[in-house]
Order: sequence, then C-alpha cells, then structure tokens
Amino acid sequence: MRVLVGGGTGFIGTALTQLLKARGHKVTLVSRQPGPGRITWSELIRSGLPLCDVVINLAGENILNPLRRWNEAFQKEVLTSRLDTTHLLANAITKATHPPQAWILVTGVAYYQPSLTEEYDEDSPGGDFDFFSNLVTKWEAAARLPGESTRQVVVRSGGPIGSGHQFFPWIHIGDLAGILTHALEADHVQGVLNGVAPASTTTNAEFAQALGAALGRPAFIPVPSTVVQAVFGRERATMLLEGQKVVPRRTLATGYQYSFPELGAALKDVVA
Repeated sequence: MRVLVGGGTGFIGTALTQLLKARGHKVTLVSRQPGPGRITWSELIRSGLPLCDVVINLAGENILNPLRRWNEAFQKEVLTSRLDTTHLLANAITKATHPPQAWILVTGVAYYQPSLTEEYDEDSPGGDFDFFSNLVTKWEAAARLPGESTRQVVVRSGGPIGSGHQFFPWIHIGDLAGILTHALEADHVQGVLNGVAPASTTTNAEFAQALGAALGRPAFIPVPSTVVQAVFGRERATMLLEGQKVVPRRTLATGYQYSFPELGAALKDVVA
C-alpha cells in the first residue's frame, strides 16, 4: 500500500517506516524539510493529499524536552504542533477526490487519569482532568472525519520515571510499529487501540529492576520527585511521576500478536 506518514522522521516514524518497507509498502513522509520520499506540509496545503491508501500522523513537539521550560509559549507549541498537523491531514483527507482507506493517529495514555488502583481499557472514560488529558481529547477530536468512507483508528501509546510505585505503561518500539502496521493492513480494525504491552501491572520500580537485569547492573536509584519537578515543571512532572494501569484489551481482540509481551525479553532486545 501507499502510506503517507506525518512527522515520520522521529524515533517511532523511523521504526514504522522500516517495518512498512520490509512488508512491501511504499512510504512517503510529510516533513518540514523537503527531500527524497517526502513532501512538505506547505506542499500538502497547496496541492492537497497525494494519492495514498493510508495516512498516519505521528507529528508533534516533544513534550518532555528538558531544554524547554514548561511555560505558556511551550504549552501552546505542544498543543498547536499536534492539532494543526492533525487538522491539516484530516482536512486533506476530507477534500480528497480518492480518500485513503484508513486514517491512523497516535496519541497518548495521558488520556487516562493516573491511579494506583484503577485499570483502564479502550472504553474507559478520561480526557478531562489536566492539560495532557485535555490535549488528547482535542487531538483525537481534530482527527475525526465525517462519514465512513475512511477507516479511523487512534492508538493511545505511552511510557515515563518516578517513585517506583505507580504503574508504567510501556511498549517495545517494534510492537508499536507492529500495531500501526496491523491497523493499516487489517480492514476490520477501527476506533481506539491502547498501544501498550499486555504486561500492564509493571510498576516503575519493576521496570528499573528489569532494566538493571538486562544491563547486568543494579537497578537505578529512583530520581527524587523534587528533581523531576525542577527539571520538567509541575504539570509535566505529574505525567512522569504518576502512572496508569492501561490494558490493550481491544488491541488483542483485533488479533494483534505481540512480539514482546513481557518486559524482560523486551528490554534484553532493546539493550542487546
């Protein structure tokens, strides 16, 4: 298939592009910079959607950039970088003479409220308690298309540091790319999918222990919350220090088979 990927030059986009090409798909990136196999956002606005079968959006300013102060200007940048690119692609799909078969957006598990006791699946409520949950709500709303000519999929992914007690929704990059590929190849997949590993009971402390074992070193000393707050600011620190137990119930029900469902094997592969 011909796949158009918005913001495909980053960590997730690179892994996804490699997997899609390995599976015989043709990938075009939408990027700020022109180049081979790319179109720019300006070209998209000027000329409309190129002929494609699937559109995926991964674009957005890095929320956890420690070099950027968490002030009003950066918050606006975080918001507009996601909403504007999503609006652009959604509008281009709506106006296309030959709309794509599928439209896939990657958002975040920040949609679900941090909790030490709750378990969240794709049907759980959320999206209205802080900056990040509201961001996901607006982001997903910006992606909605009228009608049913194009399949719509949202993959909420995630993964952060802290006290060690909160839940830590993680996923191997290969599985996140795998879920996105599964979503574009399988005609029956639509709606929200949680892009997290099925081992949803992992806490930050267990993650640190498993990472230490994979590296053959002791687990890391927990980073004090005051340090995290000083570096990232209060709102971003909350996202890092408080976690959610998120389960990929619908993702599994669609038939996706994880390559790395268990943390130990996933970390060993990553650090190998």
